[in-house]
Amino acid sequence: MWLGFPFLMGRSFLILLPALALAIYAQYRVRSTYTRYSKIETAQRVTAGQIAKRMLEANGITDVSIGEAKGQLADNYDPRKKILHLSAPESTSVAAVGVAAHEAGHAIQHASDYKALSLRTAIVPIANIGSQMAFPLFFLGLIFRNQAFITIGILAFSAAVLFTLVTLPVEFDASRRAVASLRQSGLMSEEEIGGVKEVLFAAALTYVAAAAMAALQLVMLLSGSRRQ
Repeated sequence: MWLGFPFLMGRSFLILLPALALAIYAQYRVRSTYTRYSKIETAQRVTAGQIAKRMLEANGITDVSIGEAKGQLADNYDPRKKILHLSAPESTSVAAVGVAAHEAGHAIQHASDYKALSLRTAIVPIANIGSQMAFPLFFLGLIFRNQAFITIGILAFSAAVLFTLVTLPVEFDASRRAVASLRQSGLMSEEEIGGVKEVLFAAALTYVAAAAMAALQLVMLLSGSRRQ
């Protein structure tokens, strides 16, 4: 989701630097960790697709299909179509299996009506519109000294910020379910599960960085509105 470019308002831009540094580090961490564990195969040669299917079946989920996603780290679960897209369903690497288990965790959340996931799904349309319209409205408000536009822009961006914040418990819970399921399956050693946890933690950092960046951008907008 595009959150817009920060409005450079003097020294207030400096508050974004920690979040920007975290975002850069998170991207580096997730790429390097995934690359490292994509070269390590599971001892039992279980594939990512098999793990996902096993997790779904273990939770009584029979109406979710597994398809292939295009591109590396493009794995996702579509709650509307009930499709679990995996970028490497035939891979037996620790990285691919861990990511597949995480996405299966989202399908389990959906099936069990996990409230945070339901909330995130519900606010996606509003958040998308808000992230696209917030900065244009805010800038127009500043240019024409129109407080109504400024306020609407801030409210619109707040929806995008809410989305990033709600995403955090959703992602952490999916990872928790993934690790628990892998441990219960007996198909991976504790050492391999440790690798999965590293991969999922690195991925989680990207969501933390996005939430931090969005929250600080909102702070900047509020600061800029007070100066008008």
